[in-house]
Amino acid sequence: MPQSELAVIILAAGKGTRMKSKLHKVLHPLGGRPMLHHLMATLDELSPARKVIVVGAGKEQVEKSVGDQAEIIVQEPQLGTGHAVQVTRDTLQGFNGTVLILYGDVPLLSVATLKELLNVRNGANNPAVVVLGFEPEESKAYGRLVIDDGGGIEAIVEYKDATAEQRAIRLCNSGIMALDGAVMFDLLDHLDDNNAAGEFYLTDIVSIAKARGLDCAVSVASEGEVIGINSRGELAEAEAIFQWGKRVQFMAAGVTLLDPSSVYFSYDTVIGADVTIEPNVFFGPGVRVAENVTIKAFCHFEGATIHGGATVGPYARLRPAAEVGEGAKIGNFVEVKKSIIEAGAKISHLSYIGDAYVGEGANIGAGTITCNYDGYNKALTDIGKGAFIGSNTSLVAPVRIGDGAIVGAGTVVTGDVSSDALAVARPKQKEIAGWAAAFRQKQEN
Repeated sequence: MPQSELAVIILAAGKGTRMKSKLHKVLHPLGGRPMLHHLMATLDELSPARKVIVVGAGKEQVEKSVGDQAEIIVQEPQLGTGHAVQVTRDTLQGFNGTVLILYGDVPLLSVATLKELLNVRNGANNPAVVVLGFEPEESKAYGRLVIDDGGGIEAIVEYKDATAEQRAIRLCNSGIMALDGAVMFDLLDHLDDNNAAGEFYLTDIVSIAKARGLDCAVSVASEGEVIGINSRGELAEAEAIFQWGKRVQFMAAGVTLLDPSSVYFSYDTVIGADVTIEPNVFFGPGVRVAENVTIKAFCHFEGATIHGGATVGPYARLRPAAEVGEGAKIGNFVEVKKSIIEAGAKISHLSYIGDAYVGEGANIGAGTITCNYDGYNKALTDIGKGAFIGSNTSLVAPVRIGDGAIVGAGTVVTGDVSSDALAVARPKQKEIAGWAAAFRQKQEN
């Protein structure tokens, strides 16, 4: 469908009281980014001409998050889903293409599902309304889609109003629709609030269209794609669906997950083939892993890049702007932040490397830290190619360790070290014969 023929309305006016949060419901994170942004990213692949978000409370939060990606309209007061679409009249009046109605708290829709929905809308019968249905494992209190002999929608029946025969219908209403923009507002004008809630229901548009002799059709999605999120519990359910999808995707692409259920990915995680990931690893946003990497158990990554053949962990943390070179080793209880670790370098144990450059083949001993912060500014530690940093070394930045230099264990380095030099900065060892025995005797008497 050409982008000029598609507009999207995202309904996000719900108060989200069940979330028990000051953060707008649609901005709660799923897979490392706000659920609304999952939906926005999916829509980017459809290239709609217009994107409109209808909000109630929390307008400022949504505007700040979305920026210029969509137009924001306030629904006040909130008088139901039909009214929420009605308030877009000034913005979309005269738009004669297809209008897609989505929900900001239904973030897991796939591009394929939306394309199929639009294909049905643009089918030979030119249906005025296409409803996205699904068949849940447990039908619960969802509205039912009653299908006529021709395969179109005869009616949407709310569960509380359904007969026993209608409640036995497996096909349920997701609330998502594709409407003919040429007749949408005319149909919406015939909605009424003659119901217990005193609201204008968008679902009534089907019966209005049918009464005017217009076709109404159905497209079908999987249950997992149309899950709505109204509480922390439902957010956790959606996260589980998202995570399992990512795990399946990566395993199909050649990634070994020793315990898939314990590994968590973000929406933008990139992992190459023949990577092995041990249990209990967390990928925050912005992580890229090349081929043939081994990630051992209990690691946490954010905004990091790991090049081919590297080994990381167990119990390693890579923070934003950490880059681990080819064949490098980051060992247990090592934290790396905003640092480049070149190919073949080793940081094997119990170290903190921040705001640093570690040259090719360098070896960083256990307990080494870069003292990169003076309380006001961050400074760089530059460790040369093939340098050897002894255990329990403190590198007080800004400082440079030359290529091939050796820093003795326990040294506090406050100045540059020349290439191939030995630097030792610690008090000379002193021994007092018999002192320990005398000390014990004094304490015991």
